[in-house]
Amino acid sequence: MAIYAIGDVQGCYTSLQKLLATVNFDSSLDRLWFTGDLVNRGPDSLEVLRFVKSLATSAVTVLGNHDLHLLAMTYGVRAPGRRDTLNPVLTAPDRDELIQWLRHRPLIYSDNKLKMTLVHAGLLPQWDITEASSLASEVEQALRSDALPAFLENMYGDQPTSWETSLSGWDRIRVITNALTRLRFCDSRGNMDLESKGPPGTQRPGYVPWFEAENRRSLAHILIFGHWSTLPVGQYHRAIALDGGCLWGGKLTAVRLDCDSPEFTQIPCPISQTP
Repeated sequence: MAIYAIGDVQGCYTSLQKLLATVNFDSSLDRLWFTGDLVNRGPDSLEVLRFVKSLATSAVTVLGNHDLHLLAMTYGVRAPGRRDTLNPVLTAPDRDELIQWLRHRPLIYSDNKLKMTLVHAGLLPQWDITEASSLASEVEQALRSDALPAFLENMYGDQPTSWETSLSGWDRIRVITNALTRLRFCDSRGNMDLESKGPPGTQRPGYVPWFEAENRRSLAHILIFGHWSTLPVGQYHRAIALDGGCLWGGKLTAVRLDCDSPEFTQIPCPISQTP
């Protein structure tokens, strides 16, 4: 049995199948971890959703910001953006089944045997793995309950920019969601810079990549993440970055996790959209 983590697919179904063939993936034996953003901007989001769902217990995926955007569009909270390619999902005969499956995906997934944790974007330095999982469950409860439309109405926005245990209501939920699905840069106190999207060195003064923040409390596990296509794929300070920008004509990446040293496999991807 092998365990592979795969970076942001974003509807690039053909590239995903090529990557799985390259690593000789066997759904009866192996397991896949997806970093989220299964959908949007690539050509085949519907096929990706159907495929990952069909893998059942052979795969786990955390939710990314584009997956949440699909939920918001489904419930009429957001109109399609210029780059969105989600209409085939929204008009599919099995849409409701797929959406119901998606809203029950986690925002964080941990394997205590491997001492690895999967998340779409990152964790704030104040959170250890246990606290992050507990906070993620607050968002997951909203996603899976009758509060979903209200959650989707209130999840957008950059404020507050930092975590405080005293936060309550939608401000609390929004900070947790932004950290898990949008974070790239923060300072040592956990203040997030959600505007900077370039590689390290392009952020505002005083901010660092989240995995370099001082006194980060999540070092007990290696964190597997995607989201950041301008960050080169690789290992960083007890973290592994996997978003190779497949959508933009980069590479789709898998990393084998159940071995002494992570083993990376990449395939080149055709350009689906221009950055």
